[in-house]
Amino acid sequence: MARERATALLMDFDGVLRQWDPAVAAGVEREYGLSEGVLGEIAMQWGRLQPVLTGQVSHAEWVTSVADALTPSLGSPERARAAVEEWQRYRGEVDVEVLAFIRQVRAAGVRVGLGTNATDLLDADLASLGLTDEFDVVVNSAVVGVHKPAPEYFQAACEALETSPSRVLFVDDEDRAVSGARAAGLSAHRWGGPSDLRYLRAALAY
Repeated sequence: MARERATALLMDFDGVLRQWDPAVAAGVEREYGLSEGVLGEIAMQWGRLQPVLTGQVSHAEWVTSVADALTPSLGSPERARAAVEEWQRYRGEVDVEVLAFIRQVRAAGVRVGLGTNATDLLDADLASLGLTDEFDVVVNSAVVGVHKPAPEYFQAACEALETSPSRVLFVDDEDRAVSGARAAGLSAHRWGGPSDLRYLRAALAY
């Protein structure tokens, strides 16, 4: 049986619309004499990351926990805090092709949501990147209290979009999120880069 055509789009943020230059973290690590990749390794440890992605702790508390974990390597809490704050000052870059696509889709009457595992800093990030008014809805895991790929997350996203799951097209760069969306009844596409935009335009038929 053919799927219903999507009438709403749910876009991931990091790795799709927002890109991160790895040279920034590498530069901080070199400046402070840290081993390559250690900032990301510590920050993304699931026991540390999961609470901030579900709103149990704030972004500021998460940053403090990363600095605390770095303190033994850097010799002082002040130096660890300075390193983490310098790293966190960089808030990524917008992929202009993806943003143009989102604007075109909305102009054609398709509802577009931002669906992201994020912290309570998301609204400030959207503002600083000039993205505050670019979506019909923003579905932040830290606000919802559950993160992708949980079915409850996608249920909340579809409710926010006021669209049934079968009519929502979800785009993400992580396999687990894509699989979770499909299990929740959404159409889902694994993002490979801006070359995928032609396919997405066809899928939405706008």
